[in-house]
This record gives sequence, structure tokens and C-alpha cells, in this order.
Amino acid sequence: MKAYLLLILAAIFYAGNLIVGKPVAQEIPPITLSLFRYLIALVVIFPFGYREWKNNKDLWKKEWKAILALSATGLVLFNIFVYLALNYTTSINAGIVEATAPIFTLILTFLLFNERFSRKQLIGVFISLFGVFFVITKGSLEVIMSLQFNSGDLIMILAMITWAFYSIFIKQHTWKFPTYGALLVMTVVAIIMFIPLMSIEIGQIQTINWSWEVISGLLYLGIFPSLVALIAYNKGIAAIGPSRASVFLNLIPVFTMIGAVIFLGEQLTWIQVIGALFVIFGVLITNRVKTTNEPS
Repeated sequence: MKAYLLLILAAIFYAGNLIVGKPVAQEIPPITLSLFRYLIALVVIFPFGYREWKNNKDLWKKEWKAILALSATGLVLFNIFVYLALNYTTSINAGIVEATAPIFTLILTFLLFNERFSRKQLIGVFISLFGVFFVITKGSLEVIMSLQFNSGDLIMILAMITWAFYSIFIKQHTWKFPTYGALLVMTVVAIIMFIPLMSIEIGQIQTINWSWEVISGLLYLGIFPSLVALIAYNKGIAAIGPSRASVFLNLIPVFTMIGAVIFLGEQLTWIQVIGALFVIFGVLITNRVKTTNEPS
């Protein structure tokens, strides 16, 4: 029972990244927001990861390419795309697209490594992608014919493709690293990468309104999705195993829908509900694929 509660809390905190992130992303540009998020995360992660970092210095030097790849995809590009997407689409749509993470990972492993789909997985892929397509087209033939897709939905798909690369890197390299030491090193590397990118948004930083709502939202993003959810999810995996634990990630769009309606006043449409059901059902079918890594 405790493991299930931890996994539900993890899904809630990850959904909160999209709910809290939307109003914060509308005030702080995406690169700047991502940098501040990981500066806060660094302060929180440091006491957990310092000893593991110190005891494995040679490992970090040896595996610098893996660390760089993990940081660039999972921490830098993924978060920039997510927060940019939230400027143009709803948190509900973002949550539905985010639920397709295992699907895009499966497709990418097929394209890059020629891993074959089983018939069951292929059906699941098509069902999930149909759900996403149904949501971003609003079930409208006119949208399809005119190609007038919401740019935020398309950017969110790009974010999930980036996450798929990160998932592959995790599968290839995560066994080499102690969890919190690696998270600490990746956070530092991500911050270093964000700093020069800040020049792109330098003109927008002065316009940020540092209200209490923005500051508290930033603190949430830096603490809960970045660390607390990770700890809860890892403990859930340890208790019931990765396959069963990964199913709980399908609750992210559900909690995103609930939170977006309650806290952001977004309108939930039947198109979004149907699309989300297709996405979740498709992911459940393809659950044979190990998806123990989660959107950060």
C-alpha cells in the first residue's frame, strides 16, 4: 500500500510540473525558467548526492560523454521544449502528449537499433498515436486538411522525442552510476549548458514580474518534480518492480486534467478525454517495453 501511495504521489508531482509550470512559463522564458529550476534543484540535491559524487570522481571523468548526453536531452532540451510548449497549448494537452513517452521511445529504438515490434506493441503504438493525433487536430477534418496545428502541441511532441533519446541513454548508461551522485553531476552540467543559452533571452529577463506566485511556482518546479517525485518513484520501483510501477505514470494526464480544470480554469473537452483514453490504453498495451525512467 505504501508503494502505491508513493507512485501516485510521483504522478501527481509530475503532473504538477505542467500545471504549475504553465503560469510560471508565461512569466519566465523557457531557458531562464529551466536554469532557475535546476539551480534550485542543485541546492536540494547536493546533500543527497555529494558523497556519491566525491567517491566516484574517476567515473564521472571516464563517462563524460554519457553524462553530457543525458544532461543535454533529459534536463536541457526536454525542459526548454516543455516550458515553451506551455506558452501555446493547454496543460491538459501537454499532459496527454507526455503520456506517450514510452511510445516514442519504442519507435526510436526501432529506427535506431532495428528492434522489432511485436504485433501487440505495434497495435499499442498506433492506438496511442491516434489518441495524440485526435487531440492535436481537435477531431476536425478541417484542421487536418488545412494543416493548422497548434504549435504548442507540436513542440510538446518534439519534447517527447527528446525524452525518448534520454530514455535510450538512461537504458544504456544508468547502471553505471549511483543515482543521486549522477543526478547531482547532470544538474551541474545542465546549468553550465543553460548559461550561454541565456543570451537568447537576455532581453526578456528584465520584464519578468517576480511575484510571490511566480517565486513559489519556481520553488515547486525545482523541488518536487526534480527530486521528491524521483525519490518516491524509485522507492515504488524497489517495492513492486519497474513494470508494475511504470503503469502509474499513465496517471499523469489524469491528474493534469483534474489540476488544470481546478487551478487553471482550463475547459476539459470530450475530445481530450477520448484522446487521453486512447493514449493510456495504447501505452498499457505496449507495457512490455521497460519504461522505468520518467519525465523530469
